[in-house]
Amino acid sequence: MNIGIVGLGLIGGSLALDLKGLGHQVLGVSRHSKTCQIAIERGIVNDASDNLTLLAAAEVIFICTPIAAIAPTVQQLIPHLSPEVIVTDVGSVKTMVVEAVTPLWHNFVGGHPMAGTANSGIEAAISGLFAGNPYVLTPIETTPAASVRIVEELVRSLNSTVYFCRPEDHDRAVAWISHLPVMVSAGLIDACGSETDPTVLELAQQLASSGFRDTSRVGGGNPELGVMMARYNQACLLRSLTFYRHSLDQIIELVEQENWQALENILKQTQLQRPPFL
Repeated sequence: MNIGIVGLGLIGGSLALDLKGLGHQVLGVSRHSKTCQIAIERGIVNDASDNLTLLAAAEVIFICTPIAAIAPTVQQLIPHLSPEVIVTDVGSVKTMVVEAVTPLWHNFVGGHPMAGTANSGIEAAISGLFAGNPYVLTPIETTPAASVRIVEELVRSLNSTVYFCRPEDHDRAVAWISHLPVMVSAGLIDACGSETDPTVLELAQQLASSGFRDTSRVGGGNPELGVMMARYNQACLLRSLTFYRHSLDQIIELVEQENWQALENILKQTQLQRPPFL
């Protein structure tokens, strides 16, 4: 199958690596000619260009740009596509994307691979990034069933676990387990950096190990992606942040009151609540 990928960063590059490894003809497009050159030299794609005309031969196209660029990219692609071409995306917010793109292209299947690293760019592309991880598809009533099946087959070939849901349900769910953690993690890093004693700050940096690494990882990732999460999933994120603030205020109150039994009860509860999320 001829597969086009617009945006050769971590996600787009990793998709290209895996799909090309499965025998597909992968055509990549990036705004930066240097990125195209790297993608070709590393064997990530069969061919690459900074011109969307390269994708005229594609049967399925993955839009792997930042969220704000997804709909404009589809608009620019339209003159080069036949009506049968399937377009999908990898954006971490779905309601806004589906509502913006579906009127432009009837053969659109919303998608979101729940995978990534703290790194970005074509140099960060790795094989097997999606294996064992969720990949969400968000078709609506007007989405062609045959197109959904084709995208599903491609996604399953990456050894991902496929989930189907409504775009709005996706956005509320990821606000809890993806977007809120980014903001909480960023807040943790910012709070640690506010230590005013240079000796203590340096010691904290030297002593930081697995606990800090695990809880700070997503807050130290791509800033642009974090802003896009907040901007395009604002209502759901604010709802999650409000609940989180309430939980944090409750813990602060218990510590101030030295109510260790109530604090232990909360920690016992969270210990039991965590496994179903993992």
